[in-house]
Order: sequence, then C-alpha cells, then structure tokens
Amino acid sequence: MKKSIILITATILLSFAASISAKSQNSYPTQFGIKGGVNFSNLYTNDSEKGKTLTGFNVGIFSKLPFSGFFAFQPELLFTTKGAEVTYDNTFVNGIARFRLNYIEMPLLFVVNITDNFSIHAGPYAAYLVSGDVKNESSVDQFNFEDNINVDDYNRFDAGVAAGASLDFRSVSFGARFTYGLTKVGKEKTYLGTTYTFPDANNGALSFYASVPLRKN
Repeated sequence: MKKSIILITATILLSFAASISAKSQNSYPTQFGIKGGVNFSNLYTNDSEKGKTLTGFNVGIFSKLPFSGFFAFQPELLFTTKGAEVTYDNTFVNGIARFRLNYIEMPLLFVVNITDNFSIHAGPYAAYLVSGDVKNESSVDQFNFEDNINVDDYNRFDAGVAAGASLDFRSVSFGARFTYGLTKVGKEKTYLGTTYTFPDANNGALSFYASVPLRKN
C-alpha cells in the first residue's frame, strides 16, 4: 500500500515537473529588452520634515531568465533619477533644499509568475552615483546648501531592496516598483569635534514603467 502511494505521488510530481518545464520552454522564453518610465522619489530622513516628492525618470535594459514556468531571474541595468525637496529647521541648518541624484542602478530581481499575465518581483539592488546637485529653494540664513554641499559630499554607492508587480503581455509589460535604499545618501563627517551625516537620509522611489522585449530565445 505504501509503495503504491509512493509510486502515485512520484508519478504526479514528475508529471507536474514535466508540465512546468514544458511551460517554461513554450510560454516563458528568455527575454532581452529595453524599459523606461517615471519615478516619484523622496529622501527619508530623521533630522528634517518629510520631503516633497520629486518627479524623474528611469530608462535601461533588462534580461528575464526563466527557471521554470513560475520563477525567473531578472537582472537590469538602469539610469535612474532620485532625490527630494527637503525642509530643515534645526539648530545648525534651516531652509529648503532640492536634492537631485542620478544613479546607474542594477536591480537583481526574482520573479514569480502568478498567472500568464501577472507577476511579482523582489530583490536587492546596487547603484553608483554619477552626478548630483542641490539647490536652495528658500531664503537661507546661516547655511547655504549650494555653497556647502557638492557631489563629493554624497556616498557614491547605494544599495537597497526593490519590490513590485507587472502586467505581462506578448509584446509589452507594464509595471510598478518601490525601491528603498539601505545606505545613507550623505557621507559621515566630523566638524569641530562633532560627527554628523548630511544629508542624513535614505533614497526611496516609486517607479512606473513599460518594458519591451527585443529578443526572445
């Protein structure tokens, strides 16, 4: 009886695995393509008021490598803009500053195909800051953001997590994703014996995008 149960179970599992493999080969080919969209970014900080969201963009290339009909690995290489308009009002700094940060970003995502046309994804990302600036958006008293901050004051490398979902069709996909940085935007410095980080903030961005596969294998 036990042998029969084991045999039936093994047969079901093998059939299920075969169907997944066939589905992967037929319905989920390896893809290479381009993507782009709009970003709504912010800086999450403990030493200022909540930032005002900035609108930017993302554009780049991607590859989707299926493990099976349900799972895939999706590396991407993107140019993406981040930042925020932040209000400071404390002992050392006051005023409103607009931070604009431009990154080359590489998400490494694991994709779960819920249906043939809907998937979710999550994974880590790493990014390199290629340029950045700050502008005064209000009258400045004791601290001028433009005079005191430049790209050398930012950490060049950022890393964090990303998660989102997409609607997938044969010739195009539409998706949404949230990314959150786990490293500080500003570098740690020491001034008059006091160690501080400015801007003491983490990147966050909500992105909407469209992706188009250019080749399927």
